[in-house]
Amino acid sequence: MSFKITAVWKKVTPELKQELREFWERNQALATGEQADMRAEQAVCIGRDKDGKICAVGTAQLRILPRLRQPTYYYRQFFDPSIRGQQQTVPFAKRVVKALQEYNAKLPEAESIGLVVELQNKMLAGRYALAHHPEQGFTFIGYSPRNCPMFVTYFEGATLKPPAPLRRA
Repeated sequence: MSFKITAVWKKVTPELKQELREFWERNQALATGEQADMRAEQAVCIGRDKDGKICAVGTAQLRILPRLRQPTYYYRQFFDPSIRGQQQTVPFAKRVVKALQEYNAKLPEAESIGLVVELQNKMLAGRYALAHHPEQGFTFIGYSPRNCPMFVTYFEGATLKPPAPLRRA
Protein backbone atom coordinates (compact mmCIF):
# COMPACT_ATOMS: atom_id res chain seq x y z
CA MET A 1 0.00 0.00 0.00
CA SER A 2 1.35 3.40 -0.86
CA PHE A 3 0.05 6.78 0.11
CA LYS A 4 0.11 10.29 -1.24
CA ILE A 5 2.53 12.67 0.49
CA THR A 6 1.64 16.35 0.66
CA ALA A 7 3.77 19.18 2.06
CA VAL A 8 1.78 21.31 4.53
CA TRP A 9 4.55 23.28 6.26
CA LYS A 10 3.21 26.68 7.38
CA LYS A 11 -0.13 25.89 5.63
CA VAL A 12 -2.04 24.06 8.39
CA THR A 13 -5.69 25.05 8.18
CA PRO A 14 -8.19 24.62 11.04
CA GLU A 15 -9.67 21.69 9.09
CA LEU A 16 -6.28 19.98 8.74
CA LYS A 17 -5.56 20.61 12.41
CA GLN A 18 -8.79 18.80 13.28
CA GLU A 19 -7.94 15.91 10.96
CA LEU A 20 -4.50 15.57 12.55
CA ARG A 21 -5.99 15.68 16.02
CA GLU A 22 -8.41 12.87 15.06
CA PHE A 23 -5.50 10.90 13.53
CA TRP A 24 -3.46 11.12 16.73
CA GLU A 25 -6.48 10.36 18.93
CA ARG A 26 -7.41 7.36 16.76
CA ASN A 27 -3.87 6.03 17.19
CA GLN A 28 -3.56 7.06 20.86
CA ALA A 29 -0.40 8.93 19.90
CA LEU A 30 -0.71 12.16 21.91
CA ALA A 31 -2.01 12.66 25.42
CA THR A 32 -4.08 15.83 25.15
CA GLY A 33 -6.00 17.87 22.62
CA GLU A 34 -3.84 20.89 23.42
CA GLN A 35 -0.67 18.90 22.70
CA ALA A 36 -2.17 17.65 19.43
CA ASP A 37 -3.12 21.19 18.38
CA MET A 38 0.39 22.44 19.08
CA ARG A 39 1.96 19.51 17.21
CA ALA A 40 -0.40 20.02 14.26
CA GLU A 41 1.05 23.52 13.79
CA GLN A 42 4.43 21.80 13.35
CA ALA A 43 3.25 19.50 10.51
CA VAL A 44 5.60 19.45 7.53
CA CYS A 45 4.13 16.64 5.45
CA ILE A 46 1.12 14.36 5.69
CA GLY A 47 0.36 11.07 4.02
CA ARG A 48 -3.14 10.17 2.87
CA ASP A 49 -4.30 6.66 2.08
CA LYS A 50 -6.37 5.67 -0.95
CA ASP A 51 -9.52 6.82 0.86
CA GLY A 52 -8.05 10.28 1.57
CA LYS A 53 -7.63 9.58 5.29
CA ILE A 54 -4.45 10.80 7.03
CA CYS A 55 -2.19 7.82 7.67
CA ALA A 56 1.19 9.52 8.24
CA VAL A 57 2.53 12.80 9.55
CA GLY A 58 5.96 14.35 9.92
CA THR A 59 6.41 17.31 12.25
CA ALA A 60 9.34 19.61 12.92
CA GLN A 61 10.22 22.10 15.62
CA LEU A 62 13.15 24.50 15.45
CA ARG A 63 15.62 23.74 18.26
CA ILE A 64 19.23 24.26 19.21
CA LEU A 65 20.74 21.10 20.65
CA PRO A 66 23.65 21.68 23.04
CA ARG A 67 25.86 19.22 21.15
CA LEU A 68 25.46 21.08 17.85
CA ARG A 69 24.85 24.66 19.00
CA GLN A 70 23.23 25.23 15.61
CA PRO A 71 19.54 25.68 14.73
CA THR A 72 18.04 22.47 13.36
CA TYR A 73 14.55 21.08 13.08
CA TYR A 74 13.79 18.35 15.60
CA TYR A 75 11.88 15.89 13.46
CA ARG A 76 9.14 13.45 14.49
CA GLN A 77 7.36 10.99 12.26
CA PHE A 78 4.29 8.90 13.03
CA PHE A 79 2.61 6.31 10.82
CA ASP A 80 -0.73 4.60 11.29
CA PRO A 81 -0.10 0.92 12.18
CA SER A 82 -1.78 -0.11 8.89
CA ILE A 83 1.09 1.33 6.83
CA ARG A 84 4.06 0.44 9.01
CA GLY A 85 6.60 -2.06 7.71
CA GLN A 86 6.11 -1.09 4.06
CA GLN A 87 9.45 0.70 3.51
CA GLN A 88 7.81 4.13 3.54
CA THR A 89 9.87 5.65 6.38
CA VAL A 90 12.79 6.84 4.27
CA PRO A 91 10.80 8.18 1.27
CA PHE A 92 8.53 10.07 3.67
CA ALA A 93 11.48 11.54 5.61
CA LYS A 94 13.18 12.54 2.35
CA ARG A 95 10.04 14.43 1.29
CA VAL A 96 10.04 16.25 4.64
CA VAL A 97 13.71 17.20 4.22
CA LYS A 98 12.96 18.50 0.72
CA ALA A 99 10.01 20.60 1.94
CA LEU A 100 12.02 22.16 4.77
CA GLN A 101 15.07 22.75 2.60
CA GLU A 102 12.93 24.52 -0.01
CA TYR A 103 11.30 26.62 2.71
CA ASN A 104 14.67 27.68 4.13
CA ALA A 105 16.07 28.44 0.67
CA LYS A 106 13.31 31.04 0.19
CA LEU A 107 14.04 32.85 3.46
CA PRO A 108 16.33 35.92 3.46
CA GLU A 109 18.43 33.98 5.99
CA ALA A 110 17.89 30.26 6.63
CA GLU A 111 16.50 29.55 10.09
CA SER A 112 17.89 26.00 10.17
CA ILE A 113 20.86 24.07 8.82
CA GLY A 114 19.06 20.70 8.71
CA LEU A 115 17.09 18.08 10.64
CA VAL A 116 17.81 16.05 13.75
CA VAL A 117 15.97 12.82 14.44
CA GLU A 118 15.92 10.84 17.67
CA LEU A 119 15.14 7.18 16.93
CA GLN A 120 12.84 6.29 19.82
CA ASN A 121 11.50 3.19 18.04
CA LYS A 122 13.82 0.33 19.06
CA MET A 123 13.11 -1.64 15.89
CA LEU A 124 14.05 1.33 13.68
CA ALA A 125 17.09 2.11 15.81
CA GLY A 126 18.27 -1.47 15.28
CA ARG A 127 18.08 -1.04 11.51
CA TYR A 128 20.28 2.06 11.56
CA ALA A 129 23.45 0.78 13.18
CA LEU A 130 25.80 2.41 10.66
CA ALA A 131 27.32 5.75 11.60
CA HIS A 132 26.43 7.25 8.22
CA HIS A 133 23.61 6.38 5.84
CA PRO A 134 24.46 7.99 2.49
CA GLU A 135 21.23 6.99 0.75
CA GLN A 136 19.10 8.51 3.51
CA GLY A 137 21.56 11.35 4.11
CA PHE A 138 21.64 10.92 7.90
CA THR A 139 24.73 10.75 10.12
CA PHE A 140 24.91 9.55 13.72
CA ILE A 141 25.71 12.31 16.25
CA GLY A 142 25.34 10.56 19.61
CA TYR A 143 22.64 9.59 22.07
CA SER A 144 19.81 11.63 23.50
CA PRO A 145 19.19 12.03 27.24
CA ARG A 146 16.66 9.16 26.74
CA ASN A 147 19.53 7.00 25.45
CA CYS A 148 18.12 6.93 21.90
CA PRO A 149 20.42 7.23 18.87
CA MET A 150 20.32 10.62 17.19
CA PHE A 151 21.01 11.39 13.55
CA VAL A 152 21.36 14.62 11.59
CA THR A 153 21.01 15.54 7.94
CA TYR A 154 22.12 18.92 6.68
CA PHE A 155 20.48 20.97 3.98
CA GLU A 156 22.44 21.31 0.77
CA GLY A 157 24.74 24.32 1.04
CA ALA A 158 23.88 24.90 4.71
CA THR A 159 26.17 27.45 6.32
CA LEU A 160 27.12 27.27 9.98
CA LYS A 161 25.96 30.14 12.14
CA PRO A 162 27.90 31.50 15.12
CA PRO A 163 27.60 28.89 17.87
CA ALA A 164 24.62 29.43 20.12
CA PRO A 165 25.68 30.10 23.74
CA LEU A 166 25.61 27.15 26.10
CA ARG A 167 23.18 27.38 29.00
CA ARG A 168 24.84 27.31 32.37
CA ALA A 169 23.45 25.01 35.06
